[in-house]
Formats: sequence, C-alpha cells, structure tokens
Amino acid sequence: MVGKIASLVVLCMVVVAPHVEAFTCGQVQAAVVNCVPYLQNRGPLGLCCQVIKGLLNAAKTTGDRRTACSCLKSAANTIKGIDFGKAAGLPNSCGVKSPFKIALSTDCSKVQ
Repeated sequence: MVGKIASLVVLCMVVVAPHVEAFTCGQVQAAVVNCVPYLQNRGPLGLCCQVIKGLLNAAKTTGDRRTACSCLKSAANTIKGIDFGKAAGLPNSCGVKSPFKIALSTDCSKVQ
C-alpha cells in the first residue's frame, strides 16, 4: 500500500513538475525514492526512468538544473549502499540526456 501511495505521489510530481517554474530539494529527493532499490542493487529500474525523465524535463533553467544536481548529490550522500556507477549511468539507461553528470564529483555550481 505504501509503495502504491509513493508511486502515485511521484507520478503526480512528474506530471505537475513541468508546469512549475522551479522545484525544491524535497521534490527531487521524494521523486528519486523510486530509484533507490535499483541504485542499491536490490531491484529493477522500474519507475526510476520516469522519475529521471520528469526531473530532467522539469529542470528548464540553469537554477533548476543546479538545484537538481545539488539535491541528487545530497540524497546520494545520505542513502547508504548507492552504486555510483549505476547512478552516473541512469540518464543513458533511461535514454535521456542529462545536462550534468550524476556523480558526487560534479561541481553543481558550474552546471549550465
């Protein structure tokens, strides 16, 4: 039941996100919850691609992209067991182009 509710929340965020001018770390981190099992080698890619596509499509401005980058890095630092190779490969795995590398080494202040 909790999984269904979380999926519904993420789906709503992905649908609404392109219609807002900016987004917050809370939105980014709530959305990437669906990627955690995959990134911890505990589950399939599942809804993660929808989340990544939605976030990247919603990041229309330089500020949005920098926020997304910083928030993803922050989330990665707080979640144990992340496979950072899988994280870096998410855009490619999902068939989308990312304006920044999803990695702890990325300098988010330089993201355009």
